[in-house]
Amino acid sequence: MISQVWPSPRDLTDADLEQLYRYPADPRWLAVNFVSSTDGAITVEGRSGGLSTPADRIVYRLGNDLADVVLVGAGTAMAEGFEGMRPDARTADRRRRFGLAPIAPVAVVTTGRSLPPDAPVITKAAVPTMVFTCSAAPSALREAWASNGARVFVVGEAEVPAERVVSTLVAEGLGRIDCEGGPRLFGSLIEAGAVDEFRLTVAPFLVAGTSGRASFGAAVDPAELELASVLTDGASVLLRYLARR
Repeated sequence: MISQVWPSPRDLTDADLEQLYRYPADPRWLAVNFVSSTDGAITVEGRSGGLSTPADRIVYRLGNDLADVVLVGAGTAMAEGFEGMRPDARTADRRRRFGLAPIAPVAVVTTGRSLPPDAPVITKAAVPTMVFTCSAAPSALREAWASNGARVFVVGEAEVPAERVVSTLVAEGLGRIDCEGGPRLFGSLIEAGAVDEFRLTVAPFLVAGTSGRASFGAAVDPAELELASVLTDGASVLLRYLARR
């Protein structure tokens, strides 16, 4: 059972959670999802799966079930073994009830160095994966992604500007964006002022080690957030923050 601690204490049904984690009726809403150990680690042995808890898996699933598109950095897509979305009956029903396409595509951001043409996120996806890259990526590599079924968008020269990725997704009718990392992509979205919501699960583990943080990149003035909700299942703490505009 997941309960809301703040703003008003109550036990939550599946329908309550759907309403809490649904995306606003807005032309563009970008939510970023991360799980962290209590001492701040975001991975165990290079992957986030070792930190995920039952409650985290519920809200993680809501994030991509209710989104138009799942946005991820190429390094994270490879490390986590992304193969695209494959809705089961429950997800299919949820997406139908919320008026969403049957399957959300994955959008991958890469400068070309970390996304091979036979990446599972391209070759095993049920709907074409969107690859956002730059003109510095070798043309042969871009052609190989396309040959393997990806839709390739060149939106920068030496880098991939986060604001161009987001604006292109919105232009494609994919304005409800679920970003699942990694840290460099998250950092670029913060720098661009593109993050509307941050969803963080604090998992009940101490990890130590050398795991990185949720975001890194160019230093920016601290972006102020507003606490939207605090949930718990008695072990994990599920936080939602909204960006102050």
